[in-house]
Amino acid sequence: MLEHLNSGVRTPRRVVILGAQGFVGRASARLLAAQGVPVLPLGHAEADLLAAGTANRLSQELRPDDAVVVISARAPCKDAAMLVDNVRMMECACQALAPASVSHVIYISSDAVYRDSRTPLTEESCAEPNSLHGAMHLAREVMLKSALTAPLAILRPTLLYGADDPHNGYGPNRFRRLAAAGQEIVLFGEGEEQRDHVLIDDVAEIVRRVLMHRSRGVLNVATGSVHSFRNIAERIAAMYDPPVPVRGTPRQGPMPHGGYRPFDSAASQQAFPDFRYTDLATGLAKAKAEQSRPM
Repeated sequence: MLEHLNSGVRTPRRVVILGAQGFVGRASARLLAAQGVPVLPLGHAEADLLAAGTANRLSQELRPDDAVVVISARAPCKDAAMLVDNVRMMECACQALAPASVSHVIYISSDAVYRDSRTPLTEESCAEPNSLHGAMHLAREVMLKSALTAPLAILRPTLLYGADDPHNGYGPNRFRRLAAAGQEIVLFGEGEEQRDHVLIDDVAEIVRRVLMHRSRGVLNVATGSVHSFRNIAERIAAMYDPPVPVRGTPRQGPMPHGGYRPFDSAASQQAFPDFRYTDLATGLAKAKAEQSRPM
């Protein structure tokens, strides 16, 4: 759950984004800049968290009144070497943040920190990851908590989609690019897994609100609605003329998360009563309209 430390909405003096060239980083920087918030976007070129000397240089760059959004990661974390690199990256970030005494920190984590559950996951659900990706994010959360005195907000988004996704991950992003290229959409199995999908614009808006309220605590970023991958694929296929075919394939291995991963979004509504997640139909249409990345 989030606790708002500002008595009202206040614009930070400056927002520093570590990982500004990633999916969440770009969307957040774009939204903040559009609303007149001073932003210092730092990508790999400006702040390589695996390079010698970066912690010291970054510490000197940071100001006590900065709010910092930490996103930079090697993701998804697929093996032990990537896990080690991600821990080293967070070690560098913590070494820079601790002496800088910044005013507020947001960490973009992942819903992968939770164990599987047939009942809707909440911020109080057990953080017991069964993947290296989840273990990586949970370790990084603990590292930040141990290193910081500044208020820390941890956001745990579920599956993200939007026009500029750099990963082309299985789901709405890949399906949209296949359909735009006139290619059939190929599913894992029959696409029966049911998952929660969040439009990237909504993630950026929550980041903005957390910054303005100087919030601390944990918040899941999930709509509270689940849809099967087949349903999403068929929706996307129908958005193109002519519609592309959707085809199932023999499944290799078990369905991730047992094929079902629901969330309770009540905490989002409690934290931000006037906020509403974008419904799937509207989000898919917006992503199609804004599509800019070729297959």
